[in-house]
Amino acid sequence: LKASSGQRIILMDADLSHHPKFIPQMIAVMLENNNNNNSSSKKKMDIVSGTRYRKGGGVAGWDTFRKLTSCGANFLAAFLLSTGGASDLTGSFRLYERSAIELILPQVQCKGYAFQMEILVRAHNAGMTIGEVPITFVDRIYGESKLGANEILMYLKGLLQLFFTT
Repeated sequence: LKASSGQRIILMDADLSHHPKFIPQMIAVMLENNNNNNSSSKKKMDIVSGTRYRKGGGVAGWDTFRKLTSCGANFLAAFLLSTGGASDLTGSFRLYERSAIELILPQVQCKGYAFQMEILVRAHNAGMTIGEVPITFVDRIYGESKLGANEILMYLKGLLQLFFTT
Protein backbone atom coordinates (compact mmCIF):
# COMPACT_ATOMS: atom_id res chain seq x y z
CA LEU A 1 0.00 0.00 0.00
CA LYS A 2 2.82 2.38 0.88
CA ALA A 3 4.53 1.74 -2.46
CA SER A 4 1.40 2.53 -4.49
CA SER A 5 0.36 6.00 -5.59
CA GLY A 6 -3.12 5.56 -7.07
CA GLN A 7 -6.44 6.43 -5.48
CA ARG A 8 -7.70 2.89 -6.03
CA ILE A 9 -6.05 -0.37 -5.01
CA ILE A 10 -6.79 -3.74 -6.63
CA LEU A 11 -6.03 -6.91 -4.71
CA MET A 12 -5.89 -10.20 -6.61
CA ASP A 13 -4.06 -13.52 -6.64
CA ALA A 14 -0.78 -13.27 -8.50
CA ASP A 15 -1.26 -16.74 -10.02
CA LEU A 16 -4.19 -15.34 -12.07
CA SER A 17 -6.80 -17.45 -10.29
CA HIS A 18 -8.49 -14.07 -10.31
CA HIS A 19 -8.69 -13.21 -13.99
CA PRO A 20 -7.88 -9.58 -14.84
CA LYS A 21 -10.78 -9.52 -17.34
CA PHE A 22 -13.11 -8.70 -14.41
CA ILE A 23 -11.24 -5.53 -13.42
CA PRO A 24 -13.08 -3.21 -15.89
CA GLN A 25 -16.43 -4.43 -14.48
CA MET A 26 -15.20 -3.80 -10.95
CA ILE A 27 -14.14 -0.27 -11.88
CA ALA A 28 -17.50 0.37 -13.55
CA VAL A 29 -19.38 -0.75 -10.43
CA MET A 30 -17.18 1.44 -8.24
CA LEU A 31 -17.80 4.48 -10.39
CA GLU A 32 -21.51 4.11 -11.05
CA ASN A 33 -23.88 5.87 -8.69
CA ASN A 34 -25.53 3.84 -6.00
CA ASN A 35 -29.11 4.96 -6.58
CA ASN A 36 -30.89 2.72 -4.01
CA ASN A 37 -34.21 3.82 -5.56
CA ASN A 38 -33.49 7.34 -4.29
CA SER A 39 -32.06 9.80 -6.80
CA SER A 40 -30.81 12.11 -4.03
CA SER A 41 -28.62 9.33 -2.60
CA LYS A 42 -25.67 9.05 -4.96
CA LYS A 43 -22.42 7.66 -3.64
CA LYS A 44 -19.59 5.73 -5.18
CA MET A 45 -18.76 2.30 -3.86
CA ASP A 46 -15.86 2.23 -1.42
CA ILE A 47 -15.10 -1.45 -2.09
CA VAL A 48 -16.01 -3.74 -4.97
CA SER A 49 -15.59 -7.43 -4.32
CA GLY A 50 -15.36 -10.17 -6.91
CA THR A 51 -17.89 -12.79 -5.84
CA ARG A 52 -18.20 -16.47 -6.60
CA TYR A 53 -21.62 -16.60 -4.94
CA ARG A 54 -23.90 -14.36 -7.00
CA LYS A 55 -25.59 -15.28 -10.29
CA GLY A 56 -22.90 -15.44 -12.96
CA GLY A 57 -20.11 -16.28 -10.50
CA GLY A 58 -18.58 -19.63 -9.68
CA VAL A 59 -15.49 -21.76 -9.25
CA ALA A 60 -13.64 -24.15 -11.52
CA GLY A 61 -11.33 -26.94 -10.44
CA TRP A 62 -12.43 -27.36 -6.82
CA ASP A 63 -13.36 -30.69 -5.29
CA THR A 64 -16.54 -31.11 -3.23
CA PHE A 65 -14.74 -30.66 0.11
CA ARG A 66 -13.28 -27.31 -0.95
CA LYS A 67 -16.66 -26.08 -2.26
CA LEU A 68 -18.45 -27.11 0.93
CA THR A 69 -15.76 -25.54 3.11
CA SER A 70 -15.96 -22.23 1.25
CA CYS A 71 -19.77 -22.15 1.16
CA GLY A 72 -19.93 -23.09 4.84
CA ALA A 73 -17.43 -20.39 5.83
CA ASN A 74 -19.38 -17.73 3.95
CA PHE A 75 -22.72 -18.93 5.34
CA LEU A 76 -21.45 -18.84 8.94
CA ALA A 77 -20.01 -15.36 8.52
CA ALA A 78 -23.16 -13.99 6.89
CA PHE A 79 -25.29 -15.56 9.65
CA LEU A 80 -23.19 -14.37 12.60
CA LEU A 81 -21.83 -11.02 11.43
CA SER A 82 -23.05 -7.73 10.04
CA THR A 83 -21.75 -7.89 6.48
CA GLY A 84 -24.05 -5.58 4.57
CA GLY A 85 -25.20 -8.39 2.32
CA ALA A 86 -21.75 -9.17 0.90
CA SER A 87 -21.89 -12.69 -0.52
CA ASP A 88 -18.20 -13.64 -0.73
CA LEU A 89 -16.47 -12.85 2.53
CA THR A 90 -13.44 -15.09 2.05
CA GLY A 91 -12.53 -13.99 -1.45
CA SER A 92 -9.60 -11.66 -1.96
CA PHE A 93 -10.30 -10.23 -5.43
CA ARG A 94 -11.23 -6.67 -4.50
CA LEU A 95 -11.02 -3.09 -5.65
CA TYR A 96 -10.65 -0.52 -2.87
CA GLU A 97 -10.81 3.22 -2.71
CA ARG A 98 -7.46 4.11 -1.14
CA SER A 99 -9.19 6.05 1.63
CA ALA A 100 -11.30 2.99 2.53
CA ILE A 101 -8.45 0.51 2.82
CA GLU A 102 -6.26 3.02 4.66
CA LEU A 103 -9.01 3.50 7.25
CA ILE A 104 -9.83 -0.20 7.69
CA LEU A 105 -6.43 -1.91 7.47
CA PRO A 106 -5.01 -0.59 10.78
CA GLN A 107 -8.03 -2.07 12.60
CA VAL A 108 -7.66 -5.58 11.16
CA GLN A 109 -6.44 -8.26 13.58
CA CYS A 110 -7.38 -11.54 11.87
CA LYS A 111 -5.04 -13.63 9.72
CA GLY A 112 -5.67 -15.90 6.73
CA TYR A 113 -9.13 -16.11 5.19
CA ALA A 114 -10.61 -14.36 8.23
CA PHE A 115 -8.56 -11.30 7.26
CA GLN A 116 -10.69 -10.87 4.13
CA MET A 117 -13.89 -11.30 6.12
CA GLU A 118 -12.82 -8.78 8.76
CA ILE A 119 -12.12 -6.10 6.16
CA LEU A 120 -15.71 -6.28 4.85
CA VAL A 121 -17.26 -6.43 8.34
CA ARG A 122 -15.30 -3.40 9.52
CA ALA A 123 -16.02 -1.52 6.27
CA HIS A 124 -19.75 -2.18 6.62
CA ASN A 125 -19.70 -1.13 10.28
CA ALA A 126 -17.94 2.10 9.26
CA GLY A 127 -20.77 2.87 6.83
CA MET A 128 -18.81 2.15 3.68
CA THR A 129 -20.56 0.91 0.56
CA ILE A 130 -19.65 -2.50 -0.82
CA GLY A 131 -20.48 -3.58 -4.37
CA GLU A 132 -20.00 -6.93 -6.05
CA VAL A 133 -19.13 -8.30 -9.48
CA PRO A 134 -19.71 -11.99 -10.26
CA ILE A 135 -16.44 -13.74 -11.11
CA THR A 136 -15.29 -17.23 -11.92
CA PHE A 137 -12.44 -18.34 -9.70
CA VAL A 138 -10.17 -20.87 -11.40
CA ASP A 139 -8.14 -23.06 -9.08
CA ARG A 140 -4.42 -22.69 -9.46
CA ILE A 141 -2.55 -24.98 -11.80
CA TYR A 142 0.81 -24.65 -10.02
CA GLY A 143 1.33 -24.71 -6.27
CA GLU A 144 -1.15 -25.72 -3.62
CA SER A 145 -3.95 -24.08 -1.70
CA LYS A 146 -3.11 -22.99 1.83
CA LEU A 147 -6.50 -24.28 3.01
CA GLY A 148 -5.95 -26.91 5.68
CA ALA A 149 -6.95 -27.67 9.26
CA ASN A 150 -4.85 -24.83 10.67
CA GLU A 151 -6.37 -22.30 8.26
CA ILE A 152 -9.90 -23.48 9.11
CA LEU A 153 -9.18 -23.12 12.84
CA MET A 154 -7.77 -19.61 12.32
CA TYR A 155 -10.90 -18.71 10.36
CA LEU A 156 -13.22 -19.97 13.11
CA LYS A 157 -11.20 -18.11 15.75
CA GLY A 158 -11.43 -14.91 13.70
CA LEU A 159 -15.15 -15.43 13.13
CA LEU A 160 -15.81 -15.76 16.86
CA GLN A 161 -13.56 -12.81 17.65
CA LEU A 162 -15.51 -10.62 15.24
CA PHE A 163 -18.85 -11.96 16.52
CA PHE A 164 -18.02 -10.88 20.06
CA THR A 165 -16.24 -7.60 19.25
CA THR A 166 -18.05 -5.96 16.33
